[in-house]
This record gives sequence, structure tokens and C-alpha cells, in this order.
Amino acid sequence: KECRIEGGLGQGGMQGRWGRVGQSRGRFRSSLAGTTAPQRAPGWFWGPLSLVTLFSFATRFYSLREPPHICWDETHFGKMGSYYINRTFFFDVHPPLGKVSSYSYFCCMFWKPEMSMPDMSILFPQFCAFLGSCLVPFAYLTVLELSKSLPAALLTGAILIFDTGCITVSQYILLDPILMFFLLGAVLSMVKSNSCADRPFSAPWWFWLCLTGVNLAGAMGVKFVGLFVVLLVGLNTVSDLWKLLGNLSVSLVTLGKHFLARVICLIVLPLALYTAVFAVHFAVLNKSGPGDGFFSSGFQSRLIGNNLHNVSVPEHLAYGSVITMKSLRMAGGYLHSHWHLYPEGVGARQQQVTAYLHKDLNNLWIIKKHNSNTDRLEPSCPVEFVRHGDIIRLEHKETSRNLHSHQHEAPLTRKHFQVTGYGINGTGDSNDFWRIEVVGRKAGKFIKVLRSQLRLIHLATGCILSSSGKTLPKWGWEQVEVTCTPYLKESPNSLWNVEDHINPKLPNISLDVLKPFFPEILLESHMVMIRGNSGLKPKENEVTSKPWHWPINYQGLRFSGVNETDYRVYLLGNPVVWWLNLITVGLYLLMATFTAVAIKRGVQLTAEHRGLSQVLLCGGGQILLGWLLHYLPFFLMGRVLYFHHYFPAMLFSSMLTGITWDTLLIFCAGHLSSNTMARKVYVYGMVALTLLIVYSFYLFHPLSYGMVGPLASDPNSRMTGLRWLESWEF
Repeated sequence: KECRIEGGLGQGGMQGRWGRVGQSRGRFRSSLAGTTAPQRAPGWFWGPLSLVTLFSFATRFYSLREPPHICWDETHFGKMGSYYINRTFFFDVHPPLGKVSSYSYFCCMFWKPEMSMPDMSILFPQFCAFLGSCLVPFAYLTVLELSKSLPAALLTGAILIFDTGCITVSQYILLDPILMFFLLGAVLSMVKSNSCADRPFSAPWWFWLCLTGVNLAGAMGVKFVGLFVVLLVGLNTVSDLWKLLGNLSVSLVTLGKHFLARVICLIVLPLALYTAVFAVHFAVLNKSGPGDGFFSSGFQSRLIGNNLHNVSVPEHLAYGSVITMKSLRMAGGYLHSHWHLYPEGVGARQQQVTAYLHKDLNNLWIIKKHNSNTDRLEPSCPVEFVRHGDIIRLEHKETSRNLHSHQHEAPLTRKHFQVTGYGINGTGDSNDFWRIEVVGRKAGKFIKVLRSQLRLIHLATGCILSSSGKTLPKWGWEQVEVTCTPYLKESPNSLWNVEDHINPKLPNISLDVLKPFFPEILLESHMVMIRGNSGLKPKENEVTSKPWHWPINYQGLRFSGVNETDYRVYLLGNPVVWWLNLITVGLYLLMATFTAVAIKRGVQLTAEHRGLSQVLLCGGGQILLGWLLHYLPFFLMGRVLYFHHYFPAMLFSSMLTGITWDTLLIFCAGHLSSNTMARKVYVYGMVALTLLIVYSFYLFHPLSYGMVGPLASDPNSRMTGLRWLESWEF
């Protein structure tokens, strides 16, 4: 990496078993290292890595079958596994890779036709526990590569091995361990690729660059927050190219090759893999299911078992046709009416018009000319197509009332107008007239079934027919409110499409012709996921949290059980680990500021201090940037947030802790005159931190592995005296 301190050494020049800046270490560093790099024992790398990996797998797989029931969001994600097995389409606010990978693992390793869902709920956590176990060696190797310090890497490993929160998140059927696997994989690959900067276009350089791209695709494909690590890698790439641009020994042709290699490996490859995941997702889930209603009619027509699959309808809308209209708002429903009236005090006491999420005869409407009540289906009447800009009237087929609006206020949405059914046998007034418009079309163009996005503009008031998404009270049968919005800003709430279309005078075409192409399906699925994410609200009595709660371990999350007789699991970080990480962020900023100022002022540094400064500013700086990118954006999010959203950022703060305390202890011990005393201060400091973490894990491990019996407030509880904050609910 080209990150250098004035008068110091490049990262490629760092060596030493404990050291960082080559063999010219100074008295204290030499005494710590004991041997120089060429004299290292053959197992110096594999031995510690194997030990860290063994402890990681042991803590994650221990007591994996407990509790024997489904916990928290396992209900949600576990059910998705059965949908994949049955090839039933469903909707989720996250991209599909997490579910696809779990399903693939399950099918390849365990699935049998006679297997029951309880069997599946035992096997799925093994996949998550395996990926969660890999996080520790990934973080260990990342810190080892950045700092060239084995103790720093071991301290990082100990922090993650003995963190109760990381253990809990890894033992259940959740997307978080899958996301963090790809996230840390991308960071490790990026750091390894940087270490090959002095050997560009070599096999290792290409391998780590491509692997970075693969992991970026994986992170994006599990959750949209994977974009934060994409941003981290992107900033690192821009920095690399900028430094290459300033290197006059690199020709413009070579610079172009560097740029093209990064475009292929870090943009084209991730996007291709990300798109392929969705292709697999749509190919597997080809049967109608509970997710149909969230998507457009065209999307639904490709699902086996849906009433739109393999049917034939007239292509263009004509007067006299019987139609259903579906809101393009996610879960917006079909335009619907019934005989029931709005109650007293809710606008005008006229027939209710709502949006209904299910197929129903009361969803049928007849499209008519605004100034004519002629039955256009009579054989003597010529066919007349509806065109963009026409003034129309919609008559409810079952009740013969017209779609109507006026300046009475809507039931729930203030400043919107009420929409009702009005008139007798299709005869009403001028408030029944609507102008039909097609988004992006010119006046006079025909209107297509399924594919045309429509606006209905009320002629008298200028408002637009809209599905608000709000649920009406029991008098409205808990259906969705329909209003007429005076706000002309285009949104999915005010857009509709024609789904069912019945007109015996028109020739039918197969809906296969109108099915959307893969790019359209891909774009629509992303729009639905984004709207779904932004619209997530907390469930009744559900514990949510705020971003400022997370670093201080202010409040955990109850995974299972409430009472003394329940098997209780509580998601809470190891307090010593989390508070140590929080203190370290502040400590790092002080150390980095002090170091940067000293260098800027031209302070002469020893070789050892130059090496420490390089690790602190360059290696630690990359990790701090990762923490900021994975934490600060949550302050800007409007959706509901939970404690587990912090865990990707927690991985970065844990790696920063390993680097910072290793550097601090070396700096402090290096000022002691005695080599023996300096070595003891360094070793005892590392051992003390590790033992403190392990002891805290010993105290709090029942939170991860489960407990039955008295609550922490009971003197007989095993957790007595450990409820250090009132907000902890165990």
C-alpha cells in the first residue's frame, strides 16, 4: 500500500514476528520479537490462526440446538426456506442472496422429500453458525495484514470470540451472519489486494481483486446495507488510482490497465453476480404465493397459479369494458366498492370506495363515456377505444354507482378529498367525471392492459385518485383508504393499471405477450423492496432502538422467553467488549491526532515510531472509516431500527481496538529503560485485556446460550448483580 509516513517504510517492508517496520526496531522491539523474520518457526502463521478458528467454531456451535423452538425473526426467515422448497413466490424487503444461499446449502446437504419443517429449523442454523464462525478468522487476518502484529490480531480474535452478541446473532436463522461474512470477506480481500500493490497484475493480485468483487456482490445481495462496504472499497480504489496517477514512473497505458482491471473486477463482476442471484430467485420462485399482491399485474402474470397466468384478454381498453384497477403502490390493493355507506360524521354519507387486497366481484368497474349511458357492448354499437386524455366515468358493476369525489375531507388522510360511490343506475352528476392519463404517453394514444400506468384526475377539483395505504377502521372492513389527493406530485400511490379486462367484442391476446422482461422485473423488485424498507414500522409491543443506543450497549433485544419458566435468550453485547470498543474510538482519535500533528510539525521519529505511526494512521484509518460508514448512515434512516443493525459496525470497532491497544502498549513500553520491564508491561497489558474480556464472557454467557429460572432481579438468579443498566431486560 502506498500509505507512508515521512521518513518511514511502506507497508510491504514491514516484518518481524511482533514488529511492523522491519528488523531495525530498537531495543524494546527486538526484545519482543526474539527472532527475526527468517528465523520464524514454520507454524507461526497457521498455529494461531487454527487456534482462533477452533475457539470461534466452538463458541458458535455450542448449544446450537437450544432452545428447541423458533425465536424472534426466525419465524420470518425460516418460513422463507419452505417457500423456496415449494417454489412459492414471496416478498421480502431484502435482496434474495441470503435466502437463496441458505436454501442451496439445505438442498445440497440435507434435504429429503419426507423431511418436516422442524427438521429444517434444526439444520438451517448450522449454515448461519458456520458463516458466523468464519468472521473471527477473517477479522484476525485483516488486522494481521494491516498491523503485522500477531498480538493485535489475537486481541481482535478474542474480542469477537467472546462477545455474547456476536455469538447470539450467529446461532439463529437470520441474515446478519450471512451479510457479515461477505462484508468482512470483502474487507479482507481488499486489504490483501492492497498488500500486492508492489506486484500488479500478478496472479495473487488478480485473485484478491476478483475475490473483493465477489464479496461485494454477496454483501449487496443479502441486504442493502452491503452498499456501505461497497462505498468503503470504492473510496480505497479511488485513493489507489489517485496515487498511481501521481506516480510518474507509471505510464498512462499502465494506468489505463489499472483502471480497466478495477472496473471489471469491482463493478462489472459484482453487478453480474448480483443480477444472476435475482435471475435464480425468479426462476426458482415461479408459483403464485403470498408475495403476489406487492407486485404489478404484469409481474403476477408470470407466476403459475395466479389468475393472470396464461390467460387471454383484450390488449387495448375500450368503452363498455368491465375492468379491475390495481394501485401501483406496494400493497395498495384493487379499486373496490360495496353497498356499505360511510358512517355519520365521516364526510358525505355515501357509498364507500376503498382498496381491497384480494380478488373480489366488488372490484369490477365498467368504463363509460362521461356524457353517455349507452351500453357499448350492444352489437349495434361500434367499438371505441379509450385514449390518453379522454374524459370518462367509472360505474361500479355490482351497485351501479359512479366513482365520485367532492371537497369533503377524506376519512383518515387530512387535506385529501373523500372518494365515494354516487348516483343511481349510472346517473349521477359532474363530480363523477375523470380524465384518464397515461404516464409518458401523448394525447390520443391507446391504453394497454397491465402495462400502461394510469392517473385518474377528477375534472371538478383537479385532484388525483390515490390509495393512501392507511387501513380504515372496522366500519370500513379494515380495507385500505382511497382518497383524491390535491398534491400533483407523481407517486405510486396515485398510479394505477388495468388488470382484468372483459369485452366480448374485442379480440383476446395472450398475456405472455405483455409479460415484463427480466430488466423490468429486476427494476420493479428493487422499487418494491426500497418502498418496503422505508415503510417498515414497529409491531405492537416490539422493542426498537436508536443508533445512539448501540455503541454503549444501552438496550438488548429479547430473542426468546419472558417469564421464569421460559427458556430465555437475550441479545446483548459483552459489556467489557462493547465499552472497550467505545473507549477505543475516542482513544484512537486522540492518538491519531497527536501523531498527525507531530509529523506535520516535523518531529523526528525513530524507525519504530515511524512504523507505529504508519499502522495507526493508515491501517487504523481504514478501519475507522469502515466503522463510520457502517454506523453514521443509520442516523439518517426513517425506517424502524433494531439493535442487531449495529453488528457490522461492531466488527470494525473490534478490529480498531486490536490495532489501537497494541500500538499504545508498544509506545508506552518503549519508553521504559529496561527491556525486561518493557516486555512485561506489553505482555501483561495484552493478557490483562484478554482475561478481562474472557471473565466478562463467563459472567454473561447465559444470555447467549439460554437460561431458565429466576430473573436477574431475584437474589437466587444466576444473573443477580449483572443487570448493570436499568434498560437491560433479562
